[in-house]
Amino acid sequence: MIAGEATGFVYIVSSMGVTGVRSDITTDIGAIVEHVRAVTDTPAAIGFGISTPEQAAEMAGIADGVIVGSAIVKIIEKYGSEAAPELEKYVRSMKAAVASADED
Repeated sequence: MIAGEATGFVYIVSSMGVTGVRSDITTDIGAIVEHVRAVTDTPAAIGFGISTPEQAAEMAGIADGVIVGSAIVKIIEKYGSEAAPELEKYVRSMKAAVASADED
């Protein structure tokens, strides 16, 4: 019902539990995205635990978008006011991974 009424995008949680970086995403996320798409044309974005380019590429191959949060916060926590170059490098790697998934 919620997905059917959604506007903007539907945020699909990749796994149950608390937010943060995960080494593996084991939820059948493809089935969840299919279920959401069956009731709405609103774009679906997957988030919650996505932190590596490999994970981003995998999720981009399933959904319309990928959401990353905790991994970026960890970079800022590690580098503080010197985080900008590291953030740029990280975001570029994630963008390249998503772009390569779009080409497949």
